[in-house]
Amino acid sequence: MTESTAIKSPESTKINTNILYQVGMSQPTSHLFEVTLNLTNWQKDRLDLKMPVWTPGSYLVREYARHLQDFSAEDSSSQQYLSSKKLSKNHWQIDTKDSSDITINYRVYANDLTVRTNHLDATHGYFNPAALLMFIPGFTDKPITVKIVPTQADWQISTTLPSVPKATNTYLAQDFDTLVDTPFEIGTQKVWDFEVLGKPHQFVLWGQGNLNRQQIIQDTKKIIETEAELFGGLPYSKYMFLLHLSGSGYGGLEHKDCCTLNYPRLGFRDKDKYNRFMQLVAHEFFHLWNIKRIRPQALETFDYEQENYTSSLWFSEGTTSYYDILIPLRSGIYNRKKFLENLSKDLTRYLTIPGRNVQPLGESSFDAWIKLYRRDGYSDNNQISYYLKGQFVSLLLDLLIREQHHNQRSLDDVMRLMWERFGKDEIGFTPQQLQKTIEEIAEQDLSEFFHSYLETTVELPFDDYLKPFGLRVKPIQDKEPVPHLGLKVNTENNREVIKFVEANSPAELAGINLGDELLAIAGIKVKSGGLNEHLKNYQPGDRISVTIFHQDELITFPVKLTEPRAVRYEIVQCDNLSEQQKHNLAGWLG
Repeated sequence: MTESTAIKSPESTKINTNILYQVGMSQPTSHLFEVTLNLTNWQKDRLDLKMPVWTPGSYLVREYARHLQDFSAEDSSSQQYLSSKKLSKNHWQIDTKDSSDITINYRVYANDLTVRTNHLDATHGYFNPAALLMFIPGFTDKPITVKIVPTQADWQISTTLPSVPKATNTYLAQDFDTLVDTPFEIGTQKVWDFEVLGKPHQFVLWGQGNLNRQQIIQDTKKIIETEAELFGGLPYSKYMFLLHLSGSGYGGLEHKDCCTLNYPRLGFRDKDKYNRFMQLVAHEFFHLWNIKRIRPQALETFDYEQENYTSSLWFSEGTTSYYDILIPLRSGIYNRKKFLENLSKDLTRYLTIPGRNVQPLGESSFDAWIKLYRRDGYSDNNQISYYLKGQFVSLLLDLLIREQHHNQRSLDDVMRLMWERFGKDEIGFTPQQLQKTIEEIAEQDLSEFFHSYLETTVELPFDDYLKPFGLRVKPIQDKEPVPHLGLKVNTENNREVIKFVEANSPAELAGINLGDELLAIAGIKVKSGGLNEHLKNYQPGDRISVTIFHQDELITFPVKLTEPRAVRYEIVQCDNLSEQQKHNLAGWLG
């Protein structure tokens, strides 16, 4: 998510209109937030109100207006109904002639517990202002007051907006962009206060879980200190980690002085799951520099009504993903072995997605709005995540710079220079400026690098970049290699349902479809999870019969199996490392 620069309207600067939102939740089990907008000293004959269609940091048009109901408008003084009409999906217009004080009421359904939406139930209320509060075109630069009316006396409010003096549960945002950037948590949440580098921090927790308070705070402190050292300090006065402990949710959304995290409530005792949580913390915290302040020019000013396109999300998200695995290593949360294991897991994901050979990285960033968050059964065939490939392009850049400069320079220096040039003063960068900055640190022309790895689908040459550091990529196969068919199957209601058919695989070439029900291999029923056991009985080149139900029609396809594929990839140490390789590896990973 990115902080935007509000466009000041000459008209709005002349009119001293006061904007007050009141957010109630009188019946939380209905999942309906009750919103009242009070305007005083309004001086126009019409009032336009618009609902954002997306929230920064999550690049998908989510159509928040679809949850809005019971819209009404009245003159606050006379309490007379004001005529209004809906002009588009997210646009309401009210006739305000002769009315200077206006009250707008509506309700918003909130039963979606994610970091980018709203959730209200008997235990708490959580909202992202973009998903709940409207804006007035031409007035987004004006201050906005928000008053919260909790449903119960013991419910407290957690937010990073400053309180209005002598006003209960009332907060002030300097403009609409600031308001959008500040989530609210209302309820009986736990609050853990701690201090890092002389600044106050909080963990705000909703839900029950098996996390250890002392360990979480201790390791989070390490992450904060490590990232602050990289950038030369902390660019805020206080920071809040808002953590929702859910059944199986996962995600994070960055804000300028806080973040919202969603994590499985029982995901903290297992070491690997705990490390994954700390990577999530490192990722969202890194964003307070990379994208909240060091941001693409295309996201410098938000248009809340439509897509905001940029080809630089590979850097904003992908580079952040590279650092979220590196920062816990530097912080001492895990060691080099675990770092390489985690990096290998991500590499396995990358190298087993056919879409990496179809969609270039820059296009992946640009098309986030229509692809990344709108996945379907074919997605792995025609797209690659800018998080995932961006992480590995960032890895290659880091290794390239380190080898060129004998570990005296690295991607860290790129981040620091981007911070000095663009982040401190919040000046949006162009793709050309980003490339130029990286070239300046590397001291070499990287035009071919950027063309190949951002604009084409040429394979990333991992071994070429890893070898100077004494590492290589090792493909791993099962002890009993399985001939390649190209299907992924899930058990649903005692049926083996085909969830993915790899492009150009034996299965696709034979005519097998996504959504078909797999019944038998060579006339023998395929039981739950038993596909690979069947395939182990055959060799590459063998022709087998695959029987399926396709739209309730029984069909048997002849299929020719091909060579087994690697089931995973590991980054391992080369044999007989030279002194230079040992030196390079130690300089990179300690």
